[in-house]
Amino acid sequence: MAEPIIRIRGVHKYFGRIHALRGLDLDIAKGEVVVIVGPSGSGKSTLLRCINRLETYEKGKIVVDGIPLDNARNINAVRREVGMVFQSFNLFSHLTVLDNLMLAQRVVRKRPSAEARQTALDLLNKVGIPDKADVKPAQLSGGQQQRVAIARALAMNPKVMLFDEPTSALDPEMIKEVLEVMLALAAEGMTMAVVSHEMGFTRAAAKRVIFMDEGQIIEEAPPDVLFNFPQHERTKQFLGKILSH
Repeated sequence: MAEPIIRIRGVHKYFGRIHALRGLDLDIAKGEVVVIVGPSGSGKSTLLRCINRLETYEKGKIVVDGIPLDNARNINAVRREVGMVFQSFNLFSHLTVLDNLMLAQRVVRKRPSAEARQTALDLLNKVGIPDKADVKPAQLSGGQQQRVAIARALAMNPKVMLFDEPTSALDPEMIKEVLEVMLALAAEGMTMAVVSHEMGFTRAAAKRVIFMDEGQIIEEAPPDVLFNFPQHERTKQFLGKILSH
């Protein structure tokens, strides 16, 4: 078996007295799409944020592409290889879409302006908004802003993409356009860890679904197995609520 690109061992995370992650173990293979589901407060987003050390954790070990997250230099090295897309788009409102896509390429990747610009234009084409290069984020719909955020993450040539409920702030008609971009990425073999309530996307893209509750992984399986034949009572309760909608 090849070494997993993400290896998580015995990770514990506390917020004060709240034990948010309780000794989590998880491997994600290169090119695998893993969707993490579970009730609010189950630790899904916290887990994702620990993978690029946006959250510190008190115990355990996380290794990304062979680099342990145990010192500042390593953390910065990992962050260069891991793209992250949040619920909120986090775009710079005073910059055009093109400048938003070029900034980190130039500062972090040290790319020349012409190369950064071409990469940005190619990615806007890829996410289906090539005509939006010169507008400011405020002039875009939520779905378009989220596609810019995805393009910005991809501009860094990440080895892993993390998505934290990327469609939860969007109107229903905008969700589809963002999920289509994510489905295309999955089809290209991008390693992805996704926290999402979008069960259609999960069925179509996930190689594995992980169900979390109270800071623990309760159950994991391919989507057709987990959705149709959940083993754990807690999984059955959760899916009963979600899949009936």
